[in-house]
Amino acid sequence: MNTDISPANIHPLVLAYVGDAVFEVLVREKLASSGNSKTGELNRMALDFVTAKNQCRVCDKLSEYLTEAEQDIFRRAKNAKGNSGPRSVTVYEYRKATGLEAVFGYNHLMGNDLRNKELFNLIFDIKKEKDND
Repeated sequence: MNTDISPANIHPLVLAYVGDAVFEVLVREKLASSGNSKTGELNRMALDFVTAKNQCRVCDKLSEYLTEAEQDIFRRAKNAKGNSGPRSVTVYEYRKATGLEAVFGYNHLMGNDLRNKELFNLIFDIKKEKDND
């Protein structure tokens, strides 16, 4: 990354673009460490995390754990223009998922990968809780 540009000044949709990849790697690392060696099963399990619908499901609960800066990034990305998604989800769901991904992109570019792992572990716990409801 160009060190002249602060991640806080990068367009929120660009942060989401980076965050999408960061989030995908965190999901794959978590699933790979589960001991399952069947890639087809791992891919199916990954969809439980990486789809906009599933990311949106954890956003409300996760928001109470976000720092003020992360909440600002989330809000900016969620409200960014040009933010439309696939037909399989509502615009609302897609925008919230974009906000979540932007937080992961922001933290990564800030060098806060430990924070991303912390947030991902919270998401993992929230998702398990919601799946059991």
